[in-house]
Amino acid sequence: MQEDVNTPTENQVNGENEQNMSKTQGELQADAGQRPALYGRKVLSFVRRSARLDARLQRAWDTYADTYLLNVNAGEGSLDVRNDLVFDQPYIAETWGNANPLIVEIGTGQGENVVAAAAEHPEMNFLALEVYDPGVAHTMLLAGKQGLANLRIAQVNAPELFKAAADGSIAEVWTFFPDPWPKMRHHKRRIVQPELAGEIHRTLQAGGVWRIATDIEDYALHVHEVMDGIEGFHNDGTLTVSLPVEHVGKGNAGEAASLRHADFSESERFSGRVLTNFEKKGLAAGRVIHDFTYRRV
Repeated sequence: MQEDVNTPTENQVNGENEQNMSKTQGELQADAGQRPALYGRKVLSFVRRSARLDARLQRAWDTYADTYLLNVNAGEGSLDVRNDLVFDQPYIAETWGNANPLIVEIGTGQGENVVAAAAEHPEMNFLALEVYDPGVAHTMLLAGKQGLANLRIAQVNAPELFKAAADGSIAEVWTFFPDPWPKMRHHKRRIVQPELAGEIHRTLQAGGVWRIATDIEDYALHVHEVMDGIEGFHNDGTLTVSLPVEHVGKGNAGEAASLRHADFSESERFSGRVLTNFEKKGLAAGRVIHDFTYRRV
């Protein structure tokens, strides 16, 4: 198990305890009052894990970071976007060197899909949003081997990037197999949320689409609940899919089959998505892939 960079060492804990022992009760209460309340923290769709890069990925980072990694972060180690960033057409043209349409993929993982798409479509620009160091480095490695010039990577919290993006600046958004957060109390962490949907709708060009895919039935229900009722998005799906109309979590997922079902519209598999190892595992486990296409109207 790798040590989390945010986990204090034993010496740090003991030192803090000694400092607290030397304080008065009033001082301790004042300190507590200055700490942010739990409910004031951002609800994130990921957990920031420490991960050491192996030699191959470290070489890729050192070799390709200047080419592919955007300097948009608020500070070293921060996943927030810096306050002065204006992600608009002039910025995109300067960064990619052209005015081609931009596709943004949220959560690119190892980069298999976004790199394959960038290689197949040199007439399009691509932005990979990924927070984990190994995934970012592996994406650089794949892109660098092919010398791709139409791909960039931003290691930031995706909703922050969309807040900085100008109206109509993005052609498509892709979110394939996001973290399902299966426990009921964690559903609020799922990346597909009304607030993000609003930002994506604002930043999409007229007729632009948000493509989503999941192999988790309960997440599919969640997508329908968030997206089907949003004014300004049209569900382009032509397939009829039956889903439970009640949510299940990690502990009671087995109850889904016995719940009342209803019909929903979903899309055919998006041909522009390569069959990654992750999707292959889901299919091998017998899970159904749910594809969605929500078009800005």
